Amino acid sequence: TRLLGKVLLEAVGKPLIILMLERVSRSKLMNEIWLATSEERDDDLLSSVVEKAGYNIFRGSLDNVLSRFWHIGKQEKADAIVRLTGDCPLHDPKVIDAVINHFIKNLKNVDYVSNVLPSTYPDGLDTEVFTFSTLDFAYQNATSRFDIEHVVPSIRKMAVEKGRESNFFGPADFSHLRWTVDEPEDYELIKKVFEDLYPVKKDFGWMDVIAWQTKDPQRLQINSMHKRNAGLTKSDKGRNK
Repeated sequence: TRLLGKVLLEAVGKPLIILMLERVSRSKLMNEIWLATSEERDDDLLSSVVEKAGYNIFRGSLDNVLSRFWHIGKQEKADAIVRLTGDCPLHDPKVIDAVINHFIKNLKNVDYVSNVLPSTYPDGLDTEVFTFSTLDFAYQNATSRFDIEHVVPSIRKMAVEKGRESNFFGPADFSHLRWTVDEPEDYELIKKVFEDLYPVKKDFGWMDVIAWQTKDPQRLQINSMHKRNAGLTKSDKGRNK
């Protein structure tokens, strides 16, 4: 990322991570919400902000992100895990619940469900659901640096190979829209979204953002120069290291 401390940048007077947690807390199907971060001093401020706001936080290995998820799942006796990324302040609880519901309906036949294979939602609404047993297997058998730094690639690969993966599709293809925060232009866009929509309707939905963005063509251009999942693409080159 070129935007250090991005999740603590503010919009409408609140850190982006808190705005995201406010939004995802409206999910009706997630039993608990945890922020998984590292034990490094660099994450002390993030941990403090999140704890003071009343949200659950787990601190673990900086590099072994997979272990953070495993420890939370084990500690909370979870049957399934919903993975969301903290640099996506526009996460929509209705989208999250739709993906979870798709997982529940197909539980006998799936280990992993997402809305990213292929992506039809804007970049920033990525939602992945997988069984704890699949996470446990991935954790116990992870061998590469890539697999421990990135939670889902090995889980996803296993599910696809076993034919136990399913995708939840949006109503149309909006995958060209970028709502994640990784670059200064991303922050500029997200800040404008919250400034315009949050004061009127705190629980505005993703279709409200679509309407806002398409109303003015310039809003579509603010961060259009950045590619979807560019960071993961770069790190994927070192997968076997």
